[in-house]
Order: sequence, then structure tokens, then C-alpha cells
Amino acid sequence: MSENRAEKRLGRRDELRERLLAVAERTISARGLSGLKAREIAAKAGCAVGAIYNAFDDLDELIMRVNSRTLALLEAALAAVPETDEAQELLRLARAYLAFARTQEPRWRALFEHRLPAGREVPSWYVEDRNRVFSLLEEPLTRLLPGKDPGARSLLARTLFSAVHGIVSLGLEGKLGSAETLDAQLEDFVGAVAAGLRVA
Repeated sequence: MSENRAEKRLGRRDELRERLLAVAERTISARGLSGLKAREIAAKAGCAVGAIYNAFDDLDELIMRVNSRTLALLEAALAAVPETDEAQELLRLARAYLAFARTQEPRWRALFEHRLPAGREVPSWYVEDRNRVFSLLEEPLTRLLPGKDPGARSLLARTLFSAVHGIVSLGLEGKLGSAETLDAQLEDFVGAVAAGLRVA
């Protein structure tokens, strides 16, 4: 009997977690991270504010769980890029990243705006989710640079991602010229990088 009660309690907690996640996800999608307020989330999920902290360690975990779902969407968008010539694949990945940022801008920005308190480590489950996205960039680099040390190649993937992210982020803010030129800027940048890597 006590086992049944424990199962029901766990089931209710899972339902509450899902309700809170759904509300937080919709809020971030519509208004970004700055629009996320614990009291409002609780009200829309039909629970007390304290219930958030029964379902999650804290508001940071709730945000990271939403961001994990965003990473899954980004992973799916990038994974849809066909495997072709490595340079073309890198360019298509960059374009897919830009398209994702344009269509999912508030939740895409939340991936980079959220900060954990000083001294707190990023949970391993979140690192794994993030690394799956990076691995999609490592695949064409592995074919392009088969003799490169895997650790150095992994670092190169992150460096390339950071550069593309910078172009996309600044471009969408209108700080690199008009948003219409972003595709051409990415093409020029990724093309130059791929050409340099081929002769490296």
C-alpha cells in the first residue's frame, strides 16, 4: 500500500515537472529568459511557488531543463544537414544554425544568457546534451582532417562554433550590417576556414 502511495506521489511530481516545464518553455519562447518569473510560472501551472522547488532543485535547473529541450531542437535541425563535401557541409551547418536562431530567437538566446551562480558546475547531463550538438560539427572536420588529434579537433569544432555564433549573434542584433547580408557573411567566413583547413 505504501508502495502505491509512493508511486502516485512520484507520478504527481512528474506531472508537475512537465506542467512547469511546458509553461517555462512557452514563456521563454515568447518573451525570452528575462520574461521568466517564478510566481507567474506557478500561477500558469496551477501550483504554489514553493512547488517549483519540490519539482526542481531551483529555478536554474528548470531553466536548464528548458534549455536542454532547445538543444535537442537545435541538434535535430543540424542533424538534418546532409553529409556531402566537407566544406559544403560546414556551410550548410552554419546556415542551419542561422535559420534556427532566426526562427527560435528568444529560446536560442536563453542558451547563452543563462548563468549558473559562481562556483556551481554545469550538470553532466547538460554537458552531454551540449556535446551532442558539437559532435555534429566534429563529423565533417574528422573527414576533412583525418590525421588531426581528436582532442585538438574537438577544440577546433568549438572554436568554429564560437566564431559562427558570434557572426550570427552580432548579425541578428544589426551590429554587422543588415540582417540580409548574414548568409553571405557566413558563406565567406566558412568558405575561407574550410579552404584554409584543406591546405593545413
